Amino acid sequence: MSWLVTGGAGYIGAHVVRAMVGDGQDVVALDDLSTGDRSRVHDGARFVEGSVLDRAALREALTGVTGVVHIAAKKQVGESVAEPLWYYRENLDGLMTLLEECRDAGVPRFVFSSSAATYGMPDVEYVTEDTPKAPLSPYGETKLVGEWLLADCATAFGLQVMNLRYFNVAGAASPELGDPGVFNLIPLVFQALAKGEKPRVFGKDYPTPDGTCLRDYVHVADIADAHLAAARALDAGQPGATYNIGRGEGSSVLDVIGVIADVTGLDCSYDVVERRAGDPARVVAKVDRIREGLGFQAKHDLRQMVESAWAGWQSRH
Repeated sequence: MSWLVTGGAGYIGAHVVRAMVGDGQDVVALDDLSTGDRSRVHDGARFVEGSVLDRAALREALTGVTGVVHIAAKKQVGESVAEPLWYYRENLDGLMTLLEECRDAGVPRFVFSSSAATYGMPDVEYVTEDTPKAPLSPYGETKLVGEWLLADCATAFGLQVMNLRYFNVAGAASPELGDPGVFNLIPLVFQALAKGEKPRVFGKDYPTPDGTCLRDYVHVADIADAHLAAARALDAGQPGATYNIGRGEGSSVLDVIGVIADVTGLDCSYDVVERRAGDPARVVAKVDRIREGLGFQAKHDLRQMVESAWAGWQSRH
């Protein structure tokens, strides 16, 4: 089987390409290189430069392809609030263009990289795939509407769809594939330490064991393995489904900072500042469904995420 990975030169996409090539899949990587890096793309994949809004590039990339793993998207929550039109154009117009080309090319299988942002602020101990969806940002809205659109395409022309809602992605399979962005907790702490500043903790009065927010962190290599498992399941004729990707374990902000201190050997004294609006106390995935449906279970723990992220940070700085 042959798979197109959109966003294949990005942080997550490059890991997915690497996992699929390693599994012996025939892989095409599409990326407009606006945030991706061509050097990240595994040598065993064919590369096409272009965006999912570029029909000519899509037609070239889809030639001979039997499935798509769609990762290309704008993904910063705050940026989406400031630029909703851009996010809807990139994430939804891009998805619609891609789906039209898939339909015309007769591509029957589709793995969609969705997000836990579809859930918003769930007031539950564990977030299941059936937890009500109430996204808090245009980014989360585009992911949820994307799932609705894919369901409609499944009905209209038989597209087989797997939606993968992943939680807090961290780490790297190798230093050169580390996350270049500084938007999530682990790289934000690294950045503060590099500047000689104290990391900031947004609120320490939440109803959690140490008063800081709990999140489900999952290694990007596990995310890649989940995409591969979804693609293989579709190739085997398994029906479409929606799955959470996480570890099913919550780590607090202070847990993460403590592991960073242990891994780096640096002083990680922190400053507590006001809560950020919209930060739920706890967002932890229930992961039984993906284990039962795809045989997938995350393998890496928090320390491995921090160690690999630190190695990637050092290689870039």
